[in-house]
Amino acid sequence: MRFRPEPPYTHGQPPRTAVLLCNLGTPEAPTASALRRYLAQFLADPRVVEIPKPIWWLILHGIILRVRPKKSAAKYASIWMPEGSPLKVWTERQATKLSGWLGERGHQLTVRYAMRYGNPSVAAELDRLKAEGATRILILPAYPQYSGTTTASVFDAVYAWAARTRNIPELRFVNRYHDDPGYIAALAQRIRAHWQSHGQPDKLVMSFHGVPARTLQLGDPYHCECHKTARLLATELGLEASQWQLTFQSRFGKAKWLEPYTEPTLVALAQSGVKHVQVVCPGFTSDCLETLEEINQEAREAFLHAGGQTFEYIPCLNDSDAWITALADLAERHLTGWPTRELPDPAALAAQRAAALALGAKQ
Repeated sequence: MRFRPEPPYTHGQPPRTAVLLCNLGTPEAPTASALRRYLAQFLADPRVVEIPKPIWWLILHGIILRVRPKKSAAKYASIWMPEGSPLKVWTERQATKLSGWLGERGHQLTVRYAMRYGNPSVAAELDRLKAEGATRILILPAYPQYSGTTTASVFDAVYAWAARTRNIPELRFVNRYHDDPGYIAALAQRIRAHWQSHGQPDKLVMSFHGVPARTLQLGDPYHCECHKTARLLATELGLEASQWQLTFQSRFGKAKWLEPYTEPTLVALAQSGVKHVQVVCPGFTSDCLETLEEINQEAREAFLHAGGQTFEYIPCLNDSDAWITALADLAERHLTGWPTRELPDPAALAAQRAAALALGAKQ
């Protein structure tokens, strides 16, 4: 194995600390060609699709990448922001505000963001941080609930980069924060703010991204952590069991996924006489295709078509102050023990000690 060349090093340069906020990823543009590149990388990840590689390669390249890019491009086009993909826009804003928040608390460190699939890639940002002298890097996934399909995949990308790096920085990883009080409080604040403007619904639906049901039997903690987040959030909001429901969205393929499924649940609620629902997606910290198109467009249409009267989507945490505060608290806890504040100049310290000794001698 060949290791990549190390960046130039200046003896005596102070060690630096960095935080890398990692999200899932996004295509570069809402076009079929961009979606084909993105999906080829995303769906080729064995963490995402656990099917024997030769069989899956034929399905992916023979069917999916021939059909799905055009359909997905149209969906992305319907939610694309002037600045670009919503997920990338919000993740970049989160990183910028997190840097400011930590700076105001006296930390001198670098905060960047990276995408597991697409750009800026995890490897590219780690290279950039290393070139800037970062010797300690905290990897902070944008996924509150741990899953092998998301969190572990980010770690895979970091490990792959480290395997080709001669001088590896100190690395720390945040595995999960599904029950973090700051995260729960930020979600509750987001929902209460919506209630102040729109009132409370007949039912609050908490929709999490789905994964194949077999992952639960194989030991993935994601299902349990989603349920704990939902319970804590309901308690924080003071909701009775009859006032809220947890569901899972984004099914893919014919295999059984975690249940109950979001859209069929919304249809059943409408058919049972529930007129007003609000949907929040606690597992997504940035609005994206799965929240803005799948929930706020497709699920909305399904609920209203089934007889519901009022459907409201409550936006993700995005760059809300409460969420950035929670992120800063989370980062600070995991940075404990790493010097992130400016150290006094040794010459200045020596001068201070000499002055103190001189003052003591005079007294």
